[in-house]
Amino acid sequence: MTELGYPRACEEVLAVRRELADQVVRVLQDAGLPAFREDAPDGPGQTGPRVMVDADAELASAAVSVSWTPGSGMARAAREAFLAGDVDAPAVRRFATASTRMQGALIVLLLAEGFLATWENDDMDPDHIQVFGCTSDLPPALRPTFVPPGSP
Repeated sequence: MTELGYPRACEEVLAVRRELADQVVRVLQDAGLPAFREDAPDGPGQTGPRVMVDADAELASAAVSVSWTPGSGMARAAREAFLAGDVDAPAVRRFATASTRMQGALIVLLLAEGFLATWENDDMDPDHIQVFGCTSDLPPALRPTFVPPGSP
């Protein structure tokens, strides 16, 4: 099956990715954040951590990604300034700062909960966090030894 010209992962793979996305949402909600799945019926228009499942079979760099969605007022002000060509406007800086800081905090939370998470290394999606799975899913020899700051 293809989606937008790219091969789509099989349903078995997508089911595993959706379960990982649900785990990420639960962990972020347990931390007090209004996390939501992008494909949930009430997903559009929500603010907070937006959790997405990548359906791509070949090009997916991670099974799940997370992006911070700021409030509509902040997003609108940044978009208007950006479209007007004022990329140095305070609204654009606030939007970028809030998004970057929230992404860093989301990564720390996910690492502390045992997820393999990192910044997206993609100029097209610079605000995405990649989530690959849980460290417990790896054989012991491949588990990272990094302990996030503040972890026991």
